[in-house]
Amino acid sequence: MPDAMSQRLVGGKICLQLLPRAAYSARDAAQSQTLGVTLERQQGVHAIDSDHRVDFDTLPGVLAYTPIGVEVFSESATGGEYLLMRLDQQFAGEQLPCVTHRMQSSGNRRALTLARELRRLLLAPQPDLLAFEQCALDLVDLTPLKIETTHRITPTSFARVLDQIAEQFHEPLTLGQLAVTYGQNELRFLRDFTRTIGLTPHAYLVEVRLQAARRMIEYTDLSLADIALDAGFAHQSHMGSAFRKYLAMTPSQYRSRF
Repeated sequence: MPDAMSQRLVGGKICLQLLPRAAYSARDAAQSQTLGVTLERQQGVHAIDSDHRVDFDTLPGVLAYTPIGVEVFSESATGGEYLLMRLDQQFAGEQLPCVTHRMQSSGNRRALTLARELRRLLLAPQPDLLAFEQCALDLVDLTPLKIETTHRITPTSFARVLDQIAEQFHEPLTLGQLAVTYGQNELRFLRDFTRTIGLTPHAYLVEVRLQAARRMIEYTDLSLADIALDAGFAHQSHMGSAFRKYLAMTPSQYRSRF
């Protein structure tokens, strides 16, 4: 697994980090205002500014804002890819809500889109600084309008759908199969899934396959053709297209780099 990648932007006022999928246990009293966006589903236990620990099942597309001083304990056996942005105090004070508690919203499609683009720019062999800064500022600008003090709870039926995708991502899943698991018709499932996750079911499935392929490239010596099939892609060129679109490099380049 690659180490956390980072980049300082906008005159040093923003520190952007891409945290990899890895087991962790951490307690941190925020020393700076932070914004975070989940890129992968993540499960574990956490405590927000208290000693009361609760289980969490966080989906992609959760946008979280943590002000200075709020202590966050979080622990996960697997972790999940996460985009973290630390903001200069004065800059954050001019841009973000003046609150003393953690705020977050789920199913934030725009935040997830920006986070995936920032991931692509971080991984790109020749990053575009101007595009970086614009994308980062777009995410900061989004926060006061889109973040909520209440967190939408994921229905148990969605957890079953996500478990199904996690177990069967290498198979040719259909909307009908996933809708049956959800317990509603295909149109209702499509609407609810997209609103809750911030991605369509197909886009989410491609992301799960992409993450699986990345882990196989990082940890195994399997050929790229075999990895493509094991990850659920139709063929190696199909996997290559996904890598170029979302990670700004080919699978071969990813293997050489990581």
